[in-house]
Amino acid sequence: MTSESFPKSKDSSTAIETIRVARAVRVDALRTRISTMSNCVPLVLEIGCGHGHFLTALAAARPAFHCVGVDIIAKRIESALRKCERAALPNLNFFRSEVGEFLEALPANTQIAEIYVLFPDPWPKKRHHKNRLFQASLLDHLAALSAPMLTRLHFRTDHEGYFAHASATIARHPRWRLTPELPWAFDCETIFSQRLPRHRSLTALCVDKPDTLPVHRGNAIENASKKNVNNSFTF
Repeated sequence: MTSESFPKSKDSSTAIETIRVARAVRVDALRTRISTMSNCVPLVLEIGCGHGHFLTALAAARPAFHCVGVDIIAKRIESALRKCERAALPNLNFFRSEVGEFLEALPANTQIAEIYVLFPDPWPKKRHHKNRLFQASLLDHLAALSAPMLTRLHFRTDHEGYFAHASATIARHPRWRLTPELPWAFDCETIFSQRLPRHRSLTALCVDKPDTLPVHRGNAIENASKKNVNNSFTF
């Protein structure tokens, strides 16, 4: 008899249902808070925003874009929210959330213009690689909210193994294409980039299908980029 033949215990089923309900409550709470934002199209998303240094600078330089940072660590988000309050930028928000739950809570009409993943935990031990943020499943979720041929993904790490992992994950994905010819849409020095000067960076572009480069215009992203021509690249 295989393990699949044994029915789940009542305690196990109850625990799974408890987890499911708790997740649904968190996603609903995120939807409620997101709905209070004046505008989230187009969106610049930083995953693992830390204390908010990078995104606060980006929001000040790019007023036509709505900048949102997500991090799971409460103290980091508390620090980021203090920066947000001091900066008084209407286009800047921070959320404490697991990234998958946050993406699920976004409105269906969301258009992500730019995505930044800066110095995530590399989980260097092989047995921990499954815990890495950068996975094909994350690229699936991001592509569903992205505009083909417009949305850029920017990744930075000081860990060679993680850089190779991210590059290979993007190269295998049908909705993303590595674009080393494209510079970063925005950049500034952060605490991590100062501490880790030997970091490596990559840029990827969302595409419709593998090996195709169709012309596709997302109005919200295109219009916002024109307003920020000095701080970004016109799509």
